[in-house]
Amino acid sequence: MSSFNQAVIEEFRANAGRVGGPFEGSELILLTTTGARSGKPHTVPLGFVREDGDGGPLLVVASAGGADRHPAWFHNLLARPLVQVETAAGEYEAVAVPAEGARRDELFARVVDQEPGYGEYQERTRRVIPVVALQRTHEVPAGEGGVAGKLLEVHGWLRAQLALLREQARGSAPGSLGMQLRQHCLAFCHSLEFHHRSEDAGLFPYLEQQHPHMREFFRRIDAEHRVVARLQEELVHALDGPPGAGAGTGFSELVERLSRELEAHLDNEEEQLLPVLRALEG
Repeated sequence: MSSFNQAVIEEFRANAGRVGGPFEGSELILLTTTGARSGKPHTVPLGFVREDGDGGPLLVVASAGGADRHPAWFHNLLARPLVQVETAAGEYEAVAVPAEGARRDELFARVVDQEPGYGEYQERTRRVIPVVALQRTHEVPAGEGGVAGKLLEVHGWLRAQLALLREQARGSAPGSLGMQLRQHCLAFCHSLEFHHRSEDAGLFPYLEQQHPHMREFFRRIDAEHRVVARLQEELVHALDGPPGAGAGTGFSELVERLSRELEAHLDNEEEQLLPVLRALEG
């Protein structure tokens, strides 16, 4: 990270989103992506406009000052679409979705109307400068506390994202995969993979140690994780190739299969684990 960006980030966080220097008077956000190669968080300060007035998603532009290469943060969000957005008002999670075709042109024109400098950047390069919508993910209402509450919160998030993914897959044209479906699918799969790895490496070994009689249950859960992981791999494989390319046949059917397996798995976990977790915390 450049020392200039780091200074802006520190000033932003110290002054509730206000910064001076060349950005004085401008609204900024801090966008944190996950490094496509490193897997480490990468934060950059960016200007933005809103897609639809005050209530719409934020739009950020991968201008790189008119350079001939996309900025690193854009490559990161293509690989790992789930991002963190910090504004002057707070922080939230979002799925980053680059606009495509005529929609991109429409949004870029809107951006240039508000911030003419982006038009000058486009004139400097032959690459089409991407416009990215930061679509806030489903927020799960706070419920009970402790590990039981966290499990329900994560499961609620996964169910909401899965429902959105199924809706998008059903609405896609046969053999096609739009950028929005691609980005949401990757965000969901990466989050589910991380959740299951965390359970397998931490929570489940601890609970099995405390409750040896549940050993067979955890063996079944491990088998379910493996089934879900195979379906995730098939989904991610269908996303191979250039973003926005065809998804091949059967993508919607694959999403439905994953949905059935995962919903049954989450129900099974909750039925068996919630009483145990609540007892431990009681």
